[in-house]
Amino acid sequence: MQIIADLHIHSKYSRACSKDLVLEKIDEACRIKGLDVVGTGDFTHPEWFKEMKEKLVEKEEGLYTIKTPLPGPLLVKERGQETRFICSAEISCIYSKGGKCRRLHIIVLAPSLEVVEKINLALGKIGNLKSDGRPILGVDAKELARIVLEIDDRCMIIPAHIWTPWFAMFGSKSGFDSIEECFEELTPKILAIETGLSSDAVMNWRVKNLDNVSIVSNSDAHSLANIGREANVFEINLPDEASPLSPLLRKEGTINATSPKGGDKISYDKICEIIKEKNHKEFLYTIEFYPEEGMYHYDGHRVCGFSSTPEKSKQLKNICPICKKPLTIGVLNRVEELAEIDRGENYFDKNRVPYKKLVGLEKIIAEALGVKSRNSKQVQSEYKKLLNDFKNEFYILIEAELEKLKEKTLPEIAEGIKRMREGKLIIKPGFDGQYGEVKIFNEAVRKKYQNRLF
Repeated sequence: MQIIADLHIHSKYSRACSKDLVLEKIDEACRIKGLDVVGTGDFTHPEWFKEMKEKLVEKEEGLYTIKTPLPGPLLVKERGQETRFICSAEISCIYSKGGKCRRLHIIVLAPSLEVVEKINLALGKIGNLKSDGRPILGVDAKELARIVLEIDDRCMIIPAHIWTPWFAMFGSKSGFDSIEECFEELTPKILAIETGLSSDAVMNWRVKNLDNVSIVSNSDAHSLANIGREANVFEINLPDEASPLSPLLRKEGTINATSPKGGDKISYDKICEIIKEKNHKEFLYTIEFYPEEGMYHYDGHRVCGFSSTPEKSKQLKNICPICKKPLTIGVLNRVEELAEIDRGENYFDKNRVPYKKLVGLEKIIAEALGVKSRNSKQVQSEYKKLLNDFKNEFYILIEAELEKLKEKTLPEIAEGIKRMREGKLIIKPGFDGQYGEVKIFNEAVRKKYQNRLF
């Protein structure tokens, strides 16, 4: 049975996050998208943690379901899926080390609400947990790891979006050059890192310092629409499987079952074990954002509208040619800086967990229809039609047969999904906090569908 998990999102209590990020609506969004497991996000915030305790009930060990879910998603067939919530939080560590100001975001996964309560009690003595869903603590990332792991060594410490310039372990503005430099003697306890939107798995494979850790991808969603834009796909040996990547078709209760042939039971510990072991038979692949679309893929200066490749930045001595101020050095540049000489941009490691790059279905529909906003009525109408005809968004993007898609939707939408799967996209890379632009159709293809698109 395949499990799709997004372990890093936020709640309505985090700064710059949607007020719709409440447990009931998160559950509904996951059912629509086809996500089985989602992080609660923000468990350090007192009000959010209170809601977690009131609204969640433990279904399997360390995995929770919502007590009173919303009715089936509007215009989407009721499928009976129960989203599993796993206790997660992101913590911002700001401190001085090695003569520099360090700013790191760290994901913490915890095995139970009881453990979360102990973590919150300990961290509440360090900083104000009420200030934000992602609290800022003046504590060394290593010390944060020590505090959490001493409370329960089943917790996982995962450096978040590790290449982001401003708040990441390898970030150009305030990060380190190795895991060891950051976590010192606790390095063996760091068993996974998160790619972030501006890098994908293959970029991280180039860095030898990451050879011994697992690479996970999560959405870091600040809105319901972005949940699942990156995720992890696991295989857990359970009976009564339906078809691949279709958790919504499973019979009620089979997710709780234990295989009579010695299969595993889904649980917090099992998910963590799969991540740590990096076994291809269980950790099937990560779902990735196209890294060029991320906000920090290229170097640049947003105020001046200038971006550049690492090679060009080097020629410019990392100075913006327009205003003469320093460029914000992006993810690709930092990867190039820390990568091994013999691991070029086409480096491939067959021993690592593979990945698939996706573009969200609403974005594909909007591009196909020539509509700017994915929230437009026209886009949402086509989106809901597809969800009613197929199992969920992930199934449509990855598994659905193209011929069946052509029967159920407009030909340009089916063509958009086909081109996304083939990687035939035109992308203007993001830089300095500005998202990249993804185009699915070039002019030749647009002319083919001109009567529909314009």
